[in-house]
Amino acid sequence: MHQYSSTRTLFFTLTLILFYLSSALTCSAQDATSKEVNRVVENTTKHPEQPLRIAVASNFTPALKKLLVEFHQLTSIKTQIISGATGAMFIQIQHGAPFDIFIAADSLRPKQLELEGLIVANSRRTYAQGQLALLAMNKTPQLDDLLSIPSRFAIANPDTAPYGKAAKQTLKYLGLWQQYQPKLIVGMNINQTFSQVRSQAVSSGLIANSQLVLSNLTGVIIPENYHQPIIQQLVILKNSSQINQAKRLSDYLLAPSTQQQIIRFGYAKIEQH
Repeated sequence: MHQYSSTRTLFFTLTLILFYLSSALTCSAQDATSKEVNRVVENTTKHPEQPLRIAVASNFTPALKKLLVEFHQLTSIKTQIISGATGAMFIQIQHGAPFDIFIAADSLRPKQLELEGLIVANSRRTYAQGQLALLAMNKTPQLDDLLSIPSRFAIANPDTAPYGKAAKQTLKYLGLWQQYQPKLIVGMNINQTFSQVRSQAVSSGLIANSQLVLSNLTGVIIPENYHQPIIQQLVILKNSSQINQAKRLSDYLLAPSTQQQIIRFGYAKIEQH
């Protein structure tokens, strides 16, 4: 009887040991699976599919939005537009803003970024040549209207917006900069200036011709000799994690068919300067 009891006790002890071992192995496997799932989720959260971040000058933003429809269809590349004055975004890039491609309204800032070693080699390219235009909502403007100084006149900031710089050069060319200065309503970028005139908050102003064309408005183009050429360049930023996608956008914008569309949007044919 004693031997039977000892055997039964040993049997139960072994059964308990096997049970605990089995439970431990199951929990270990579950933990490992859980950790793997968590690792995948964590990596997905840390590295989601990022859109191509496009820093674009205000004047070109409406045109780019139209062009990106076809670009998405051709490439399936997701994009995100960050629009503003060229000078303001230039400073952001110098301070490490996480843009992939910079589509500027001048050539000065792209050249400076190239000198500072912040762009992909040989990525600085001219994609458009801008045209400055005079707009007034209460009448069809004529070039001679600039000789009659209005009570308020809108231009973009000459220090940060290339179209504002061209506007200042135009008024200086006419010898009227000093007279215009007290009358100026200065926008942060050319889109703000366009809105001020279109809403008739300001009677007239100098804006981008592309804004006239894309909005089906009538204005008058300022002769090229009134200001320095508005050469608009783009660059791909060296710190981008999507350089190949940025190159595809750059190539698309410079393709002959796209260049014809850009001209139809109110830009001049690119000339060598």
